Amino acid sequence: MIITGSDFSLGSVEDGEPLQLADELLKALAENRERMLAALSTREAPVYGVNTGMGRLSGVVLDARQQAEHQRNLVIGRAVGGPPWLSADEVRLLLLVRLRDLLRPDVAAGPELVSFLVDRLNDGFTPAVPRSGLGSAGEIIPLSHAFQTFLGIGTVLEDGVETPAADALARRGVEPYVLGPKEGVSLIQGSPLAMMHAAQGWRFAQQLIDFQTQAVAIAVDVLGAPKGVYSPQLAGGDRLLANLLSELGSLIGNGPARPGLVQAPVSVRVGPRAIAHADRVNGDLMATMTRWDSEPTDSPAFVDGDFVSTTGFHAAELGLRMDALTAALVHVGEVSVQRMHRLLDPQFSNLPPQLAVDPGPQAGLSPLHKRAVGELHALRRLAMPATLGSIDTSAGQEDVQAFAWAAGEQLRTASGHLFAITACEFIIGAQARHLAPGDGSRGLRAIYTWIAETVPPVLVDRPLGPEVTTLTTRLRALHPQRLPNPGVGGQVS
Repeated sequence: MIITGSDFSLGSVEDGEPLQLADELLKALAENRERMLAALSTREAPVYGVNTGMGRLSGVVLDARQQAEHQRNLVIGRAVGGPPWLSADEVRLLLLVRLRDLLRPDVAAGPELVSFLVDRLNDGFTPAVPRSGLGSAGEIIPLSHAFQTFLGIGTVLEDGVETPAADALARRGVEPYVLGPKEGVSLIQGSPLAMMHAAQGWRFAQQLIDFQTQAVAIAVDVLGAPKGVYSPQLAGGDRLLANLLSELGSLIGNGPARPGLVQAPVSVRVGPRAIAHADRVNGDLMATMTRWDSEPTDSPAFVDGDFVSTTGFHAAELGLRMDALTAALVHVGEVSVQRMHRLLDPQFSNLPPQLAVDPGPQAGLSPLHKRAVGELHALRRLAMPATLGSIDTSAGQEDVQAFAWAAGEQLRTASGHLFAITACEFIIGAQARHLAPGDGSRGLRAIYTWIAETVPPVLVDRPLGPEVTTLTTRLRALHPQRLPNPGVGGQVS
């Protein structure tokens, strides 16, 4: 992919796709960097983190000798984290977010640093970045771990094995990078980790929203539930809910309800509303990401020839949106677990108890529901907001933290539990379809076939744990219908 600047976005980069910086972009970066260095050389007032200390020590003005070492010290002196580390995919996404940040004119990064980062993305260089224990106002701890490796310090992961960064660079025939003025502070400012989590969480949620819509359709189909409650006309002015109900209608068709069934259980009827709320909150997260993407991430930022402090490190808005999305997914999970219990109950399904072919001698799929209950129990405990809980640090200079990264971690974990719940409901729904008369809705036949390819009907009791894992993995590998594509705010030109 040739990066010119304006076309670069997270959604436009394929997994593992090699990147190349356009010549005109490199030229623009160099010219902007020269303007910044010229402004820095003539400025008499202190520039935070460039010729001063940071945090509580920002009042300490550095002499020329100290400034020569300062950018390196900024990066290596704050790497105080430890395992568990982010996955290789998460680190790549983090580096892509940082690359996008470095293309902003207010960062004034030089072409050498940007090129070094692109080369590391292309050669699979994977810094060991901690995923917890990050109590700073911004993200200086994980970013220090990420970018000290560019200097040949710290640890990278090679096939999951911790390896000295210096050795990893040497094997690539690359000399450690030497930081220039302002480059160290630019690498550890902002909140790219929160943005990484938001982008990843958005994708997970969109997948789950799509799959849960299909799970509702399966329940309606198998139970023979009355379909009038799913009419898009009942959504009123809620266009998002109306669209979801329309999509649901295309899956369930217009077949008659089961004779004598006046009303389906609440979990079957309100499923679309729960999913629509999650979709709405996920849309809010995307809007926040897009808005956040247009704001300066560096501090100090180089704006109109001057250096100004910013608050791009305080990603509370992203964190609070991720907290809200986690809560919405918890509710979706609660409704899903209740739906599958109804499918197992002959009072509601008019099918054999526990969907066993031979009830009594066989346990059927009741144990699968118990697995889902365990996943839901873990899921519910993640609904408490992670973004809240500030504590004084840096002698009171940093007295508020966003903890947006923690909200992202909770969203990631919550999504994992809901993927497992969804896999359980798919298996139960497909088993119910197998035992029910007829072929079911035409719009769902491809889905039933897809599930059965991984988990065939349970004709006799067998250990389903491995099959739940396999189906969960297949679900996670599918791309959602709507991918995020936030642009790059304020490209160098």
